[in-house]
Amino acid sequence: MGMTHTLNILKNADLQLVAIVDKYPETIEKNFLAKSVNISTGNIDPSVLKNITKYSNIDDCLENEELDAVHICVHTELHFEIAWKALLKGKHVLLEKPFTLDIQQGEEIINLAKKKEKILMIAHVVRFMPPYRKLKQWIDSKEFGELKFLSMTRISGIPEWGQWKENQITRTSGGALFDLNIHDIDFANYVLGPPASVKSSYLPGGLSDHDYISAMWSYADKNVHVKIEGGNTFHSNFPFQAGYMAQFEKASVLYTSSGNVIRIADDSSIYEVPSGDAGEGYYNEIDYFAQCIKNNMQPTECMPESSLESIKLCYNHL
Repeated sequence: MGMTHTLNILKNADLQLVAIVDKYPETIEKNFLAKSVNISTGNIDPSVLKNITKYSNIDDCLENEELDAVHICVHTELHFEIAWKALLKGKHVLLEKPFTLDIQQGEEIINLAKKKEKILMIAHVVRFMPPYRKLKQWIDSKEFGELKFLSMTRISGIPEWGQWKENQITRTSGGALFDLNIHDIDFANYVLGPPASVKSSYLPGGLSDHDYISAMWSYADKNVHVKIEGGNTFHSNFPFQAGYMAQFEKASVLYTSSGNVIRIADDSSIYEVPSGDAGEGYYNEIDYFAQCIKNNMQPTECMPESSLESIKLCYNHL
């Protein structure tokens, strides 16, 4: 994910990549050539990184560089420690999801950001993906009437790339619920708010006791139900797939990550609209964070309190 952020920072005219922190800085350019990542949003010539200062720890970087912001793309166990250090030094922070598995730590980070008057945003990329933005637009505008039912799925094989082979990483990731399913849990919470009740079943896998989730949400004040399903219990080469089905009063819509269209059906017709490239979400979220810094405004589209609420919702599935 650090590679994905690097690429999209370099694409952005409002941002300058000042430094990269990696436990093994001498391997950074080689890793870009190897491309051993879970998702690619483009290619970068490793020679571009030769003149970027590299550090093996965050403390030296914060001490020696003039920075406005830090993008934190490390495994979940280190989120609190590094975010705390960056905020304490007066830096804005874009922190990869999941926020933190410890609710109290999340609250402490939010309070520190407020005290320091800095922007803290959690990188919930699905909020910024074009096909999901379209869905939110239809829900908000009621173009197809009121939403009645939403089904969201996200499925992959068990990750075996990069540090996922290390026992410490798998033990502290939170499993598929907090690392994979959280995308859809967060998005549903973002567009509809927290449900009145959650009924959930889950199965163990290679990372945790909850690597497959099937849940139904209900709302006391809305006649709408949400289904959240997915996980990474499949073999490692199983193709990733994500998408949604939404039933509105006047139409039903279908999106899958394997295509580039959204299908819209009613009782008399079916047609397609372009979904846009979901991969653009990574640029969109980084650009949004940059604009928040530039305009000195809080990230209302992705407030940290909302992201912490999504962590709490994950726990409600257990």
